[in-house]
Amino acid sequence: MRCKTLTAAAVLLLMMTAGCSTLERVVYRPDINQGNYLTTTDVAKLRVGMNKQQVAYTLGTPMMSDPFSNNTWYYVFRQQPGHEKVTQQTLTLTFDSSGVLTNIDNKPNLSGNNANN
Repeated sequence: MRCKTLTAAAVLLLMMTAGCSTLERVVYRPDINQGNYLTTTDVAKLRVGMNKQQVAYTLGTPMMSDPFSNNTWYYVFRQQPGHEKVTQQTLTLTFDSSGVLTNIDNKPNLSGNNANN
């Protein structure tokens, strides 16, 4: 009888603490990296006046390009370490009609609650 009571108490305690946020930190969550990982040295190699081939050789292929014109490339890197907030870095490159790099827009790391959507 005593063994059944202890088992029931243990099960009840486990069920009550299953939703607690303190136990969530104990559960392993792998780091999730998505997109183009770019170092600052890679981005520093970019120069206005480079053509698309030179940029692709330096950074690799972009994550996205503008669907309405092939003159804007997006390099996006999203990182979600274990139990920490999501960060995202976006590098936008604009080319002219002849394929020459005209603008480099490197947005800093962004983090927030809406990044989980």
